[in-house]
Amino acid sequence: MKLMRIGPVGTERRVVRLNDREYVDVSDIATDFDEEFFRSNGLDRVRSEVAARTDRGLIETFAGERIGAPIARPHQVLCIGLNFRDHAEETGQAVPSEPIVFNKAPNTVVGPDDDVRIPRGATKTDWEVELGVVIGRRTSYLATPEHARSAIAGFVLVNDVSERAFQMERGGQWMKGKSAETFNPTGPWLATPDEISDVNALGMWLDVNGSRAQTGSTATMIFNPYFIVWYLSQFLVLEPGDLIDTGTPPGVGMGSNPPRFLQPGDVMTLGIDRLGEQRQRVVAPR
Repeated sequence: MKLMRIGPVGTERRVVRLNDREYVDVSDIATDFDEEFFRSNGLDRVRSEVAARTDRGLIETFAGERIGAPIARPHQVLCIGLNFRDHAEETGQAVPSEPIVFNKAPNTVVGPDDDVRIPRGATKTDWEVELGVVIGRRTSYLATPEHARSAIAGFVLVNDVSERAFQMERGGQWMKGKSAETFNPTGPWLATPDEISDVNALGMWLDVNGSRAQTGSTATMIFNPYFIVWYLSQFLVLEPGDLIDTGTPPGVGMGSNPPRFLQPGDVMTLGIDRLGEQRQRVVAPR
């Protein structure tokens, strides 16, 4: 299934995408795609109901509605830094022997085509196309990376927008450079694992103003998504609906020669195979 939330901010309807044109509305059986939904086997309920409603012809057509993030605000957003060897090299940092973990504020999560707002005092706002993993059940101390498969609700496209000056020049605490409002566009849909034949072989790309900046593949991750979920479970309890950003391939602004950062009026477009595309306009600080 491909879960989506469509409509104005705060009043999104919950739907399941059938194809580019059509969807089934499940708002009446899913209060939201949130912690409670995933905890209470919401995916199974919705899957059964979508099949029944499709058989009855209860299908609607997309009409240009705003697309929200496919999950409601998560309990936490966890991120993995420098998870591509060539990205670590372009930023002049050591290739990690264990995952580098940091947080983003949960309220950074916005729709895939919502504006990205540069924060006040920013000078080095950057882009990062990433694969997101959404947790499907309360999880801790997984025995092996293979056991992580049963803990995953699905996969999603994210843009881990970053303010590098805040991240690296204001005390070396990454969360400060990652947590400005709008800094985690998410979607357009959450794809359940059965929609992805091999999550370790997905093409990734990002353009700035129509010019290709990033090209990569999940195949070149240092730590794959299953290892990451297993690893995190050794240190903290993962809750249903939690979002994990798993790292970006090379081509970010800080790695360019000379470095190039986002300015108001810039447009980012990005995508991952089978997870759709995003488009964000960059706007000035409030």
